[in-house]
Amino acid sequence: MYEACLEEVRELKEEVRRMLATNANEFLKKLKLIDSLQRLGVGYHFEGELEEMLEQIHDAPCGFDGNDLYTVALWFRLLRQQGYNVPCDVFNRFKDSDGNFKEDLIKDVSSMLCLYEATHLRIPGEDILDEALEFTTTGLKSIVTDLKPPLATQVMHALRQPLHKGVSRIEARHYISIYQEDKTKNEILLKLAKRDFNLLQSIYLQELRQLSKWWKELNFASKLPYGRERLVECYFWIIGLYFEPHYALAREISTKILVMISIIDDTYDAYGGNLAPWMDSPEYMKVVYIGLLDVYNEIEEELRKKGQSYCVNYAKEANKALVRAYLTEAKWFNDGYIPTFKEYMQNGLISSAVTMFTVGSLLGMGDVVTKKAFDWAMDEPKILKVLCMHGRLMNDMKSHKFEQERGHVCSAVECYVKEYDASEQEAYDEFNGRVKDGWKDINQAFMKPIAVPMPVLLLYVNFARTLYLIYKDTDGYTFAHEVLKEFITSMFIDPI
Repeated sequence: MYEACLEEVRELKEEVRRMLATNANEFLKKLKLIDSLQRLGVGYHFEGELEEMLEQIHDAPCGFDGNDLYTVALWFRLLRQQGYNVPCDVFNRFKDSDGNFKEDLIKDVSSMLCLYEATHLRIPGEDILDEALEFTTTGLKSIVTDLKPPLATQVMHALRQPLHKGVSRIEARHYISIYQEDKTKNEILLKLAKRDFNLLQSIYLQELRQLSKWWKELNFASKLPYGRERLVECYFWIIGLYFEPHYALAREISTKILVMISIIDDTYDAYGGNLAPWMDSPEYMKVVYIGLLDVYNEIEEELRKKGQSYCVNYAKEANKALVRAYLTEAKWFNDGYIPTFKEYMQNGLISSAVTMFTVGSLLGMGDVVTKKAFDWAMDEPKILKVLCMHGRLMNDMKSHKFEQERGHVCSAVECYVKEYDASEQEAYDEFNGRVKDGWKDINQAFMKPIAVPMPVLLLYVNFARTLYLIYKDTDGYTFAHEVLKEFITSMFIDPI
C-alpha cells in the first residue's frame, strides 16, 4: 500500500513538472500555480523549480496589469514569502484622491482576500499595509455573512487564521478541502496533494511509534507522576517546524529535547515553591538529570556519525541557561519577590525556553546548519529576541490566572500591573501590541540578503507560527485536549 502510494506520488510529481514548464510564460497562471502548490502543501517537492520561477518573476519587468488588485497582491505575497523585499507602494494605485483605499474594491471579494493575506508580510514602517489590513479586515467582516461556500469558508478561516501565521500541514489540509470545491481546480494537483498528505501521515505515525517506545522505556509516568504526558503534542509542535520527510532525524531529536524541557519545567513547577525539600529529594532530580544526559549522549552519538557532534554543545549551553532562569523564578517565588517588568523580562525571555527549543531544533537538520549558523543562533539575533518575547508574553497572558491559583512565580502580567498601576486589560493590550509589531520584525529578518541559510530562518518563522496556533486563544499546551485534539486527529489519525 505504502509503495503503491509512493509510486503514484512520483508519477503525479512528473506531471506537475511538465505543467510548470508549460505555464512558464503565462504570468497570472504561473502565479496561481505556484500559490496552489504551496498552499496544498506539495511545494516542497518542487523547491528548485519554484525558486527559479519566483526569481525570474522578481527580476523581470512587471508582466501584469498594475490595476488588477488580485494579481498585484498575489505577486507581492509570493515574492515576500520567498524573501524578496518588493515595494509596498504598488498598492498606492488602489487609493482614491483622499488617500483612502477605494470603497468599490470591496465588491471583488477574491481580490480583497488576496490583499488581506498579503498585508501579513509587512515589515516595520509600511503604514500602507497597516491601512490595508484594517481596510480589508473591516470589509471582509462586513460581507462574510452574505457569501456562499467555498468563498465564505475561505474568508471566515482567513479572518481567524491568516495564511502567513498558519502551520503548514494544518493549512494544507484545510486548503485541500477548499480547493476540491473550486470549479477551476486542477485535478492533478488535488490528487497529488491528497496522496502526499496521506503518505506523510503514514511516515509521521511510524516516527511516533518509535518515539512512544522511547517514552515508555523512560518510565517517567511512574517515576515523575507530576509531569504532563505530552509526547504526541511535542511531536505535533515539531511537525510545525519542519514537516518534510528528509528532516526525520531532526524531528526525532527535537521531540526528545522538547519532552525533556517540558519535564524540567514541570519539575520546577512541582518543587520550585519549596527549594529546601527539593534539594533534599535527589531521587526526582536524579531521574530528570539522568534522562537528560541519556538524551544528549544519544544525540551526540548519532551526530558523530555525520561529523556534527560538536553541535550538541550549543544545545547543552542553552539548556544550562534555561535551568538557571527557572531557578531564578523559583527563588523569586520562595522570597515572595515581584521583580520590575524589565527585570522579569530579562529572565523571562530565557525561561520562555525559546532559545533552548530553537537551538535544539537545529540539531539533525544536516549540512544546511553550519557552525556559523549555530554561532548566529547563540548570539541572540533580533528574530530570536522577538520569538522569546512572543513566547513569554503569549504564554503569560493565557496561563497566568490558573498558574497563580495553584501557586506560581509572578508573570509578566502581574509585574506590569504592579509597576505601572495598570489593569489586566491594559497589560494585555500592551503585550498584544508588542506581539503584533514583533511579526513585522520576523518578516524583516526573512528579507534578502539573509544572515543564515533560508531553511534556518524558516525554522524560526515556523516557530512563531506554532506559538500563534497554540497560544492565540488559551494555553494550548497545558489544555491540549481543548485546543490541539482536532489538529492532532487530522494530522495523525484521519487520512484524506
